[in-house]
Amino acid sequence: MTYRFDPTILREYDIRGVIGKTLGADDARAIGRGFATLLRRARDGQGGSKVAVGCDGRTSSPMLEAALVEGLTQSGVDVVRVGMGPTPMLYYAEASAEDVQGGIQVTGSHNPPDYNGFKMVFQGRPFFGTDILRLGELAAAGDWLEGSGTVEQRDVLQSYIDRMLEALDGIDVARLSALKIGWDAGNGAAGPALERLVARLPGEHICLYTDVDGHFPNHHPDPTDEANLADLKKLVADKNLDFGVAFDGDGDRIGAIDGKGRVIWGDQLLMIYAEDLLTKLPASTIIADVKASRALFDHVAAKGGKPLMWKTGHSLIKSKMKETGSPLAGEMSGHVFFADDYYGYDDALYAAVRLIAASARLGKSVTELRGDMPAMLNTPELRFQVDESRKFAAIDEVKQRLSGRDASVDATDGVRVTSADGWWLLRASNTQDVLVARAESDTPEGLDRLMAQIDEQLALSGLERGPQAGH
Repeated sequence: MTYRFDPTILREYDIRGVIGKTLGADDARAIGRGFATLLRRARDGQGGSKVAVGCDGRTSSPMLEAALVEGLTQSGVDVVRVGMGPTPMLYYAEASAEDVQGGIQVTGSHNPPDYNGFKMVFQGRPFFGTDILRLGELAAAGDWLEGSGTVEQRDVLQSYIDRMLEALDGIDVARLSALKIGWDAGNGAAGPALERLVARLPGEHICLYTDVDGHFPNHHPDPTDEANLADLKKLVADKNLDFGVAFDGDGDRIGAIDGKGRVIWGDQLLMIYAEDLLTKLPASTIIADVKASRALFDHVAAKGGKPLMWKTGHSLIKSKMKETGSPLAGEMSGHVFFADDYYGYDDALYAAVRLIAASARLGKSVTELRGDMPAMLNTPELRFQVDESRKFAAIDEVKQRLSGRDASVDATDGVRVTSADGWWLLRASNTQDVLVARAESDTPEGLDRLMAQIDEQLALSGLERGPQAGH
């Protein structure tokens, strides 16, 4: 039997589509069959293969999860069902269990309610790019192994919370007990785990929207959009809290605000984590994506670390961490990866605990740490529609035009051009027909000049910054 996916759902970092239009139960079943086939072939002769499966709180997730389990077992892989929870709980189930060799989370992440998808880990490494395309090839050829796997339920929530709390070992409990923290789960899958976590944390904790609701009735679960932090800002102000933490729909991306209501962006959080980590692991390589502020890379170097700029994308960053032995990495989007005392995957709940720990160890409040950061002027991430056939070609044209100049150009992921008073970035999204731009400078005039350079390059390629495109 052969099967064809809608080509739009096989993305660079995960599989994602619109329920009833591009994604349904048959797709989930085929993904299970392909993943199981690849895992059994990779483990040839090593006995039974086992995959952990979890899901988020979207209304379509139970249907997709059931079909996925069917597909996995039909191709001879045993399944460990861990139930509804954040994506990092699924990662934990895979990383911490000796008998599990793969994991799949059914999740639409921070996308609108009618979307859903799958995030996968394969023998301890991210499953992305050509791996995902391989699932399409196996389905089109009907090249699936046959079998009859078993299914078991496994409750990992308690041990997952226990493991996260180890990050506070050795820290003065009296200091932690004085903290007052606000939390916003955004009706996403992290809600129940968050309630369990804060019940075990010292201090005072006030939670918003921990009930799981796949319609996201209060606000969209994407903490990188400042508009979605309005309720958390109000809570922190009204209750005079020390800081606030927010999560995306599946709990692998963190957002934060300090006690004054200022957003602590992904690269600024990484500055705090890096300063803390470098006191115990000096000279470590710290990775951030190309959208991150120059202030971060300067801060890492000033604290004795080795800053490394890398490509945007959680799977790409995780792979680079393994390659370099980096204990810490992060992205502007709020994915933060700890591999010093943790497993190296992106876990926003754990990142929140590490923020508490870093503040305590550094002897400064989160508000003080945010206030110490240099006041850089930067644009948000500017995203605008560009035809799929043009987006990468346009970036190549910009690279060619700049190659003859004395500009400082970093082509790690798109084009990042650095000058004495700042930098600008232009890159093609791997997941949408979108170009992404960002600029940062020491002065308003500098920022205007850098944005004019971006517009000039776009115009030379027959493009312009149009209306903002969504994620």
